Amino acid sequence: MIIETLSTFPAMFDSVMGSSMMRIAQEKGALEFKAHDLRDWTHDRHRTTDDEPYGGGQGLVMKCEPVFEAHDALCAEGVRPHTIFLSPQGTPFCDAKARELAEQERLLFVCGHYEGMDERTYTLADECISIGDYVLTSGELAAMVVIDAVVRLLPGVLGDERSAHDESFNDGLLEYPQYTRPASFRGMDVPAVLLSGDHGAVDAWRHEQRLLRTWTDRPDLLEHARLTEEDRAFLKSLSPVRGAED
Repeated sequence: MIIETLSTFPAMFDSVMGSSMMRIAQEKGALEFKAHDLRDWTHDRHRTTDDEPYGGGQGLVMKCEPVFEAHDALCAEGVRPHTIFLSPQGTPFCDAKARELAEQERLLFVCGHYEGMDERTYTLADECISIGDYVLTSGELAAMVVIDAVVRLLPGVLGDERSAHDESFNDGLLEYPQYTRPASFRGMDVPAVLLSGDHGAVDAWRHEQRLLRTWTDRPDLLEHARLTEEDRAFLKSLSPVRGAED
């Protein structure tokens, strides 16, 4: 996969893309990453990418000309990128969207800054994505979140391919609790089933814990989770407990 970013602060990506799984993905050849500087498509000596908003108001707005010129140039290079804008009005990001994007051959993230972008730039977007109902300093931060979630799903990136299938949200449920050595710490013991060596019992416990944790912490996810009849029966058995707590 080729992933590219277009922003006024491309150096922000250096640390994230040069560390951990993002670095490993590039070393393995699963990912080619490029951070483009939007200022390379400006034509004044100050390399200006922003200006005052029409109609007045606080802050600065990113100009449309360099964004369009950059997009034209990048689209002329090989496969046209699937272009994503990070924006509060975008579709909420989720695991399903990450898996959908992981199927793309080339992604381009256009990152806003300041008070936002000239509305005309959004005509270039194949889609807009939001990572949450809050405001960030820049789109670079949001792009890093999406890129990380996508890249770790690429074949060969994770050491164990099963890892991406056992985690939170893969089937609509949260992940089960995890433990490692020591078996006992400050009066807190690792559940005995995890020390039993009975893999069937461990799998059953972990699945039950996923259901319990989702029911307790994120019950909203259960509406769209992939549940078996046994799962539904287990969750139904929990209902009296919740009623007592309420």
